[in-house]
Amino acid sequence: MDLSIGKSAPNFTAKNVDGKLVSLKESLGKVTIIDFWASWCGPCRRENPSVVALYNEFHAKGLNIIGVSLDKEATAWKEAITKDKLSWTQVSNLKHWEDPIAATYNVQSIPATFLLDANGNIVAKDLHGDELKAKITELLAK
Repeated sequence: MDLSIGKSAPNFTAKNVDGKLVSLKESLGKVTIIDFWASWCGPCRRENPSVVALYNEFHAKGLNIIGVSLDKEATAWKEAITKDKLSWTQVSNLKHWEDPIAATYNVQSIPATFLLDANGNIVAKDLHGDELKAKITELLAK
């Protein structure tokens, strides 16, 4: 799978917290972040407040996020979503590192992010904090 900048992000479908199937294609906005994380991942949890701030600032302007969790325990996953106030779409196969979406995206460590444009093409990978905010601002200005 070619995950180079400029290439189309592979579509995926997984269950959300309510057990409903959700696909990446349904979740696309003007700009979309695919955020790979897990409740047990300290660095992911520390990054979450900054992602929440980005979502709150830019969602009305067209930013969507789809969280892909590498959790095994549904309870821990759902508690982390609530505690960290993650209000965007969350999916998980509850398969830890065996997650098929993580495999498709060649995710070796988390947190991992893929930033997509309105057409679902990869424009950046693994940006965090100010770098991520700057790239989102640039894309939404187009």
